[in-house]
Order: sequence, then structure tokens, then C-alpha cells
Amino acid sequence: MKYQKLLTNVRISFFALLITLPSACNNFAGMVRQVTYPPDFNYVSTQELRSSMQRLGFQLQQLDEALAEDSFQRIDQQQQVLGILRDIEDIGSNLRAGDAGSNHPFLQDYMSAFLVDVRQARMGASLNPPHYYMAGRVSGGCVNCHRVNR
Repeated sequence: MKYQKLLTNVRISFFALLITLPSACNNFAGMVRQVTYPPDFNYVSTQELRSSMQRLGFQLQQLDEALAEDSFQRIDQQQQVLGILRDIEDIGSNLRAGDAGSNHPFLQDYMSAFLVDVRQARMGASLNPPHYYMAGRVSGGCVNCHRVNR
């Protein structure tokens, strides 16, 4: 009687193991794939990349104009600078997080640092009175990155 009960328990445990083994192997295979295979590569056309970069360049040009010496007398300058910085952050975030980073590794490396500068510039520009030092650094961000990536 004891042996029958023990044998029944062993059979139940064995079947439970057989049922869970495939799902455990699938999870294990997925974890191994993350280490042994490179990340998926999503090709982004040159036109798509240039379009985003051109939008970013246009916003940086707008920022330069908003920060020009003669515009310091304008009342709406702070709101204009903040709006431009928000647009720059959106475009930069999409470039970094999107598929463009998979075929342009410099975007992954340098866009993160650029976005940190943009966030700091927004914080400075939102103060009363606004501080535009970091906004000036952001406007030179393209030159810094493209000089490194030649």
C-alpha cells in the first residue's frame, strides 16, 4: 500500500515535470537568444533619417533666432524658447528611440547626452528670470556631434 501511494506520487510529479518542461525550455531559449544573437536590425532609409535631422536642424535655427541679441526685449521670448526646446526634445527622443539608432549607432551614443542638455536648457529657460546659457549650448549641439562623427 505504501509503495503504491509513493508510486502514484512519483507518477504525478513526473507528469507535472513533463508538462512544465517545454515552457521552461522556451523561456530559457528566449533568455539565451538575448545574449547570443545581436538585436534585430531595422533598416531606416536615408530619406527618413534626413527628414528628422532636417526638422531638428530647423528647430535649432529657430532657437538661434529666438536667442538673438535683439530678441531679448520681446515679452514672448521665454514661451517661444520653451516651445522650441520641447519640439527639439520630441524630435531627438524619436530619433534616439526609433529605428534610426539601429543603423546609425552615433545617434544612440550622442543623442542621449544631447537630450540631457535639452532638458537642462528647458529647466533654465522656465525660471523667472529665465537663464538661456544651456539653450545656447543646445543650439551648438549639431556642430559638436557632427564634428565628432566625421
